[in-house]
Amino acid sequence: QVQLVESGGGLVQTGGSLRLSCAASGSMFRINTMGWYRRAPGKQRELVATITSGGSTEYADSVKGRFAISRDNAKNTVYLQMNSLKPEDTGVYFCNADIVRIGIFREDKYWGQGTQVTVSS
Repeated sequence: QVQLVESGGGLVQTGGSLRLSCAASGSMFRINTMGWYRRAPGKQRELVATITSGGSTEYADSVKGRFAISRDNAKNTVYLQMNSLKPEDTGVYFCNADIVRIGIFREDKYWGQGTQVTVSS
């Protein structure tokens, strides 16, 4: 069993900052790419940022220069530092990880339950 648990969402004013965390736990052999996605009201879920186990990152154009993804492999945790937040960043943010479980040795994709981020104008 593998779980991803997010924390750090909330309400912030335009221009403010938030830091999201997502901790993975369970019988894991290896965690490969981790990432953050979001679903804005009335829209489909979209990629925000990803980070490989080696630290290579990718960002959606809409967040480049404002958001920073990082990870602590010793803690099985991925972070998303969000600065200069805009109302259009409002949505539910989901953590995602590609994990190989002990004894299964197949990479599967896991999702957290989501955390709400609301940016007021």
